[in-house]
Amino acid sequence: MQVYAVIMAGGIGTRLWPISRRDNPKQIVNILGETSLYQNTLKRIEPLIRAENIIVVAGEELLPKLMVQSPNIPHNNYIIEPEGRGTAPCIGLAGVHIMSRHSDSIMIVLPSDHYISNIKSFYETIRFAVEAASEGHLVTFGIKPTNPSTAYGYIKQGEIIHSMEKYYIYKVEKFTEKPDENNASMMIEDGRYSWNSGIFIWKTSRIMEEFHKHMPELYNQLIKISHYINKPFYNSNLRKHWSLLPRETIDYGIMEKAEDVVIIPLNIGWSDVGSWASLMPLLNKDEEGNVVKGNILTLDTHDSLILGERRLIASIGISDLIIVDTENALLICRQSEDQRVKEIVNILTQEKKSEYL
Repeated sequence: MQVYAVIMAGGIGTRLWPISRRDNPKQIVNILGETSLYQNTLKRIEPLIRAENIIVVAGEELLPKLMVQSPNIPHNNYIIEPEGRGTAPCIGLAGVHIMSRHSDSIMIVLPSDHYISNIKSFYETIRFAVEAASEGHLVTFGIKPTNPSTAYGYIKQGEIIHSMEKYYIYKVEKFTEKPDENNASMMIEDGRYSWNSGIFIWKTSRIMEEFHKHMPELYNQLIKISHYINKPFYNSNLRKHWSLLPRETIDYGIMEKAEDVVIIPLNIGWSDVGSWASLMPLLNKDEEGNVVKGNILTLDTHDSLILGERRLIASIGISDLIIVDTENALLICRQSEDQRVKEIVNILTQEKKSEYL
């Protein structure tokens, strides 16, 4: 059975504004070192999946930059997503492309912007999950929570279905959208909840059946698109039918409704690098607990993140702040407010100040 990896590389990472922009989103920025999050994602999966079976889905304007960062991926493995419409259409589009090549196959769905430190455990779990998917399960990875975060969705595990050494597969009892702090704390205390990682493994045919059953409108448009794969006028028909697709996440559209959904809880040093505060534990800190990069001078400054691209930034007597300075935008906020950075991007979008986006 053929195994494919689908890398979802769209999105603009609004909570990491102003470093992450529409034309230079977080997944292709070298936030954590000399390589981008996208390149790190490929580096993790390439030992398991050969390049010919790695599919990258992203917007047309971003594809040239992705191709530069991943020269080993064949050009026909880059799939254009005409417009971001959520993870369900993105995964469905990859699904019909894979079905056109191998109807008997497994998809490993990976976001392009995650950080994982325990690679050995990640590999072991992928192999375990592929075996489970080959038996017909819809598999998702759960991350064992380290705090009552309100930034993630949660998954409640039920009974154990399978086990392999230290790894267990549980039946999914329910999905919960991003909770408030009180509910997040109760879930942590319960002990049966994991963060929703957004990593999925399943038979391609099985997930397409679920689209047919639970999202028939999306499924019908995807089938129409599939008729033109590798044929003339594919791009024009893709755009035509894509504009008719509903906006939906795979979690709400499929996973919350499907049967035989299972979860593997993990502790693999995972982060979705979704906000400035989540980035801080992944970077080196000075003796005062600060993460600084650029031309930075600090006095009596503690537990803060300060990034500057050009000019000198001097700080005095501050703590628990995020300061990010770029060529045309400066962000200053408390770490506890970092989830609201997306609100700034929304306002800039509404006011059509595209030069800052």
